[in-house]
Amino acid sequence: MIRLNQPPQLPALSARVDAIDLARGIAIALMILSHTVSGLLGIRQVPDWGMVPIHLITKFSSSLFIMVFGIALAVAFLPRTGAADWPQRRLKLMLRGLEVLFWYKALTIVEMLPMFTTQDIVDALLYQRFAIWVEILGFYALALLWIPWALPLWCRMPLWSRLLAPVVIGVLSVMLERHFHFWDSVILKALLVEDADHYTWGQLARLPLVMLGLLIGEAILRCYGEPSTRRRLVAALAGVGAVFLLGFVALSLPELDEALLAVAWNAGKHPPEVPFMLFSVGGALIILALCLLGGRSAARWLKPLTVIGTDALRAFIFHIVAIFLVLRLLFDAWQVYSYPQVLGIGLMLILLAAGWIAFMRWFREHSR
Repeated sequence: MIRLNQPPQLPALSARVDAIDLARGIAIALMILSHTVSGLLGIRQVPDWGMVPIHLITKFSSSLFIMVFGIALAVAFLPRTGAADWPQRRLKLMLRGLEVLFWYKALTIVEMLPMFTTQDIVDALLYQRFAIWVEILGFYALALLWIPWALPLWCRMPLWSRLLAPVVIGVLSVMLERHFHFWDSVILKALLVEDADHYTWGQLARLPLVMLGLLIGEAILRCYGEPSTRRRLVAALAGVGAVFLLGFVALSLPELDEALLAVAWNAGKHPPEVPFMLFSVGGALIILALCLLGGRSAARWLKPLTVIGTDALRAFIFHIVAIFLVLRLLFDAWQVYSYPQVLGIGLMLILLAAGWIAFMRWFREHSR
């Protein structure tokens, strides 16, 4: 009999799940498209037909990216939290966090060089202010330094408490953001629960998405190997995603068009608000369900996106350097191109990022 306070040992998958790489790749691709538009043209220059539906769809990317982060942690590390080599695996995750932290700071410089003074850049490096486009890396860097310590506790929690945890943390984050002064430190508040004056991804504010990813990852570990259970998992994810989107519609009626436009303009993204999160998470869950449904075949047909998903950090570095260092700083390409041209550049950067990753992988293999 399974005891609720002692979850059974999670099975380990024998091979990498291509569908997870594809979902991560789609999240990165949507992010590249959004960053190209905002980084080379500016949101205020986007025509209405570009805001809805094109820029609106990119709002799925952040939630999908963070959920896949939790899924990857669950699939790769949760089954091994009780193993003798867990301290080494935990250290590996934390070293990865330090690597991401280094690139976060390096890309902060790259992003801010075309637009800000040296003092502004130094302030950002010292956590006195924040950049915009690279802040998601700051979230992952800090998360990878502390979440590995919490994974064994997560495994020991009863199922009901794991299911309830995202809701509790979400409510707690909102209450702290609205009612706690954080000892008058706006920077600490921004790092933990986000602040309206700073574009950050709060550790507590986004932790429910990581937890949701952990839960989905556990389900993948138990269900992915069997076609019938995989189909039930896909149906459940798609169903929950549809409920979230319907919830967004219900909250938005009778002014749905205005609500969609507001989401496209990032209203309610930082700090997270219910309508934005219903839309973003709902779409992310449906994309994830489609990736799991397509499995290896979909990953093969959408190979460039899958390749990006296998090395998200390298893809992120590539597109930030291309947009801000090459195009904006060296070629002075700020608001030079029309919106359709910028979309074309974004699509090209997605393909070039995949090509760069594939080339670097080929180079490493043939240089040994």
